[in-house]
Amino acid sequence: MGSRKNSPILITKKPDLNDLVLRAKLAKGMGHNYYGEPTWPNDLLYIFPVVILGTIACNVGLAVLEPSMIGELMDPFAIPLEILPEWYFFPVFQILRRRPWGDHVVPTGSDQPLILLF
Repeated sequence: MGSRKNSPILITKKPDLNDLVLRAKLAKGMGHNYYGEPTWPNDLLYIFPVVILGTIACNVGLAVLEPSMIGELMDPFAIPLEILPEWYFFPVFQILRRRPWGDHVVPTGSDQPLILLF
């Protein structure tokens, strides 16, 4: 009994569907969830395109107004000076780093006679 005294009384306010103004708004699709209009599809299909287009417009606007070209362009084939390989890769690393003739061929044992000739 004591818990009933402290619990709030919930009042559900039902719309007067005999009201002509409210019925006209509901017929035009201008109602509200409190008036018995379902959320899906009326509210969601009404507001989601606005939110989605607004988000796309903000992203495009930021991309156009603030391009992210900060600093110089990166060279994907450049080797940073601060990295060092393990000791057993160090000779090949130096060859790859210092040679000017491309970055795709690593000299192997079969190339040694050709290198010694030149």
